[in-house]
Amino acid sequence: MSPAAPIGGRTRAYLEFIAAVIFYFLVRSLARHSAFTLANETWLPLAEQAMLLLFLLVGFAAFGRLFDRQRNPISEQGLPLRPGWPSEAGLGMAVGWGAAIACVLPLTLFGGIAIVLSTQRSAWGWFFADAVFFAVTAMVEEVAFRGYGFQRFLQVVGPVGATLGYAAFYAGLLALLPGSSKVSIAVSVTFSLLLSTAYLRTRALWLSWGLNFAWKASRALIFGLALGGVSSHSSVVEGDPMGPFWITGGGYGLDGSWITFFVLLVAIPVVYRVTRDLDFRYNAPVIVPAGVAVDLDAAARRQHEAAMGPAEPISPSLVQILPVTTSPASNGMDNVPNTKQDGPR
Repeated sequence: MSPAAPIGGRTRAYLEFIAAVIFYFLVRSLARHSAFTLANETWLPLAEQAMLLLFLLVGFAAFGRLFDRQRNPISEQGLPLRPGWPSEAGLGMAVGWGAAIACVLPLTLFGGIAIVLSTQRSAWGWFFADAVFFAVTAMVEEVAFRGYGFQRFLQVVGPVGATLGYAAFYAGLLALLPGSSKVSIAVSVTFSLLLSTAYLRTRALWLSWGLNFAWKASRALIFGLALGGVSSHSSVVEGDPMGPFWITGGGYGLDGSWITFFVLLVAIPVVYRVTRDLDFRYNAPVIVPAGVAVDLDAAARRQHEAAMGPAEPISPSLVQILPVTTSPASNGMDNVPNTKQDGPR
């Protein structure tokens, strides 16, 4: 479905997109400084992501209210509490979990994972805190890269242009991480294409958020693997992968392996298939009445006359108003004609 015409035209939508990108960088720096003042070093990552999510939601909601006159700016960002939204998030988690398993299986077949488990009670408490961290981080990425800014850019260049543009934007930011490579950049582009496809098919962030969360949390918390070169996300499971670099990704993790690239590439048509009903429900064109009264009978009559010619007028039929009266019965002589002539008087 083509996006609706933006208020003020494409130029205004493009300026709003630029403002959204600048705002993202500003609040990211502000969230980091705010987290340093509100939390200690242990809770710093979670506090930073929570503050960033709050700033993005409030700021983009203000953009939508002021610039686009949106009545429900939070919903317009892609977070509508519509019927079935938990099922959409669950469907995304299933796809993300399946993609993670598809990447881990070759790793176990051609190499292996040396796993160390921690049985301390405190470790499980941090395990749930890490799960919340990944949930918040995934939502931050969805709001930032498929929320207000993406939607304004979508109105300027269309679905294909916006998807490719934000994929390059997302991959460019992750390329700044230590240990990134050409493979990790290709993986980032493919992953962004996958998440943008999930949004465009559903017009909401629930499915893409569930996919993003499950894809990262399952690898880090369940298998103890590194994400972006960081291997200290899980306090319960610590995994050390063994095998060829093109499968393990080395110290950068599976985000730097060719196996991940091809798995995410295959996941795109999978998401396209499982969102068929959602695409029909939320992307079908809506017929909006124009508000002009139309006489359908007259239009049909004119069309008939144009094809068959004007109909001949029907002659009026006689209508009987008074009842018919008959004279009293007479003798038979009444019917005999009088042939005699009267004489002179």
